Amino acid sequence: MRLLPWTNDFGAPCWLSTTNPDSRISRMADEVEASMIASAEEVLAEARDLLAESVVGEQELRFAGTRLAESLGDTLRIAASRVARLESAE
Repeated sequence: MRLLPWTNDFGAPCWLSTTNPDSRISRMADEVEASMIASAEEVLAEARDLLAESVVGEQELRFAGTRLAESLGDTLRIAASRVARLESAE
């Protein structure tokens, strides 16, 4: 079972039952994961730039913190999925 990088309409995890890493859904999940990681890298770079400013407004910090939390959640989901796949391959 593979934890997919998205949730259903109710926020519950989605799982893929396949052993084929080249299936259509597996490839789509790989692409979504790559996109999420790239997005997290951009969010981190922007947050670092914002934090380097001497004066930053509360709304800006709140926005950056929210995006960082979202990105961290996505990245942790990807990590959990990859660890589970590594463990099942052993």
